[in-house]
Amino acid sequence: MFRNWRIGSVNGALLAAYFIPAWTLVAFNIMVAPVHGLYERPSVAVALFLSDHLQMAGMSTVRAAWLLALGRLTVVAFFAIYLTLLCIPRVRKNGGSDEALGIALGIGSLISFTSMLMASKVGELAALRLHATELLLLLGAAIVVVIERPAPAPRIVQNTVETVAPLALEQAELLHNR
Repeated sequence: MFRNWRIGSVNGALLAAYFIPAWTLVAFNIMVAPVHGLYERPSVAVALFLSDHLQMAGMSTVRAAWLLALGRLTVVAFFAIYLTLLCIPRVRKNGGSDEALGIALGIGSLISFTSMLMASKVGELAALRLHATELLLLLGAAIVVVIERPAPAPRIVQNTVETVAPLALEQAELLHNR
């Protein structure tokens, strides 16, 4: 069963096992109570940056929180699609699930990078460590996916066997036949 698994497939599955529950919980906390969910540890840097540097208040903060939750749920959805495609052996061998993983890695890296920048601006060290760790996980997986390509499909070579004697015009010309 595990003969056709690549390192990138296993790495992507492990990332999905972390990001799906963690980011789903954060996103649902934001969706249920936007302001309270935004000021929890995974998103506190974004909340502080929005309130301190962008002077957002009230409904604008709620909209930004919902946008962050939507971005996190998009990453979760693409990781779930990746895991679903990973269960099909033909798709896994051809690397067909790498597109969903690439989109999840791209959007997740963008969210983690901007959250890390916001955490560094407001001086929130715990959030900075969290977002830097998530960014390194996502970038490491992206490097593995880019470098490791799926094995090419085997080529079928047909050897033709001549059963009839070659034609006279196809025979090699010898020096004494001139």
